[in-house]
Amino acid sequence: MSDDIPPSTNAYKKSWFDKFNQLFQGEPQNREDLVDVISGAEQRDLITEDTREMIKGVLEVSDLRVRDIMIPRSQIVTLQIDCSVDELLETVISSAHSRFPVVNEDKDHIEGILLAKDLLKYGFKNSDVPFTLSQVIRPAVVVPESKRVDVLLKEFRSQRYHMAIVVDEYGGVSGLVTIEDILEEIVGEIEDEFDHSSVEDTEVKKISNTVFIVKALTEIDDFNEACGTHFSDEEFDTVGGLVSHAFGHLPERNETIMIDNIEFKVTNADTRRLIQLRVKLPEPDSLNHSDD
Repeated sequence: MSDDIPPSTNAYKKSWFDKFNQLFQGEPQNREDLVDVISGAEQRDLITEDTREMIKGVLEVSDLRVRDIMIPRSQIVTLQIDCSVDELLETVISSAHSRFPVVNEDKDHIEGILLAKDLLKYGFKNSDVPFTLSQVIRPAVVVPESKRVDVLLKEFRSQRYHMAIVVDEYGGVSGLVTIEDILEEIVGEIEDEFDHSSVEDTEVKKISNTVFIVKALTEIDDFNEACGTHFSDEEFDTVGGLVSHAFGHLPERNETIMIDNIEFKVTNADTRRLIQLRVKLPEPDSLNHSDD
């Protein structure tokens, strides 16, 4: 049977086998040795830098617990179980997420998970059917903080879910974790259409005549040009710096502040920095009225 395989195919397979075999020559005795072998393989052009980083990411994930990568409780965007369709759509659009924990009263009472796509047929006056959020939410998956990340990734894949609620040892909600959070530990940051970025890496995205999605690192001059504002760049270089100073602290997601009659809402932030803002300019009528 092997005679039926073209010689070129045998050569191709042998070439990759030789490379793989060469990668692990030296019989590494521990993880540090293995990392050195992988780095050496990159230096010999057996693998690329990206491949080396992914292999290291896979090795590191096995040491992580869910608590190490979860989105903390304070930054979870939730929906109340008794919200109307219009209220739900406002949150869905402004946050630009695709999945939302649905709560009853507070974040310790999770009723389920809403997929944004399940809401669309009820919004924008597309349906006359009475709507209740409880009829479209899906069961929430709950995992402990101590769960190993590599085990959770396997469960995400085998059970075909993408988000889990994280609880502490007392059963209180401490955060949430998504499959994207795990993959980013392996391959680096993943940007998609919900990150409000594109190939051109747009820093200011116009949603309407008065609403913009703005990256916190946008320079103030660029922000002024895009939004028609007149903020000074003498004290701060970026919009994020301007907003953080106005708050007087590092704001969390969903915090809002008015600066010169312009509303700045934090739509994405971590424990160290602002990432993205939703900016709402005054309506033209209110500006004309104020000028009078």
